[in-house]
Amino acid sequence: MKATITSLLLAVLALGTPLQLAAAADAEGFQALFNGKDLSGWKLRRPAGHPSWSVKDGVLINTVNPGEHGTDLVTEKKFWDFTVRYEYKIPKGANSGLYLRGRHEIQILDDYDIGKPSLGGNGAIYQHTAVSKFASKPAGEWNTIEATMIGNKITVVLNGVKVHDNVECNRATGSEIDNKVNEPGPIFLQGDHGSVSFRNLRFKELK
Repeated sequence: MKATITSLLLAVLALGTPLQLAAAADAEGFQALFNGKDLSGWKLRRPAGHPSWSVKDGVLINTVNPGEHGTDLVTEKKFWDFTVRYEYKIPKGANSGLYLRGRHEIQILDDYDIGKPSLGGNGAIYQHTAVSKFASKPAGEWNTIEATMIGNKITVVLNGVKVHDNVECNRATGSEIDNKVNEPGPIFLQGDHGSVSFRNLRFKELK
């Protein structure tokens, strides 16, 4: 009996604590960037800025009223080669973005009614490369992104459509944290001029 109890204890320890299990990678090796509860692992890009970010029902929300400016939200962790997955939703007329390594913006924009790609359109590598195919969803619906950056090349799948395929991006695209494009950098969520909601933010580092 004692041997059985010991074996059970060892099995539990091998599985890890609930906290360790929650932080563990999923079957594909992705880990959470956002825990769905609070801003652990994130910081304001400009601490003196308007604290516009909040968490509700597992969703990360940036609330910016007309005429106001929020501030960008930046991961404490820095990345080099990686894939990031996330979902986002914006209201009518909204504008935001997610930056790879804090320097290369994947644009978030309500452009559904426009219906065609542009350098500043949804899913574009901002002012660098337009999406190869228009794949935006209407305002108020969740969009999904998988973005991979290896070296200086970016691949993006927007709503199941590959819209960038190993696009070479050797420069920062505007509003970047710095111009050190050959160094690791954080993920940052643009919050200074548009309302947006994020959920299911996950990453996988690539070796």
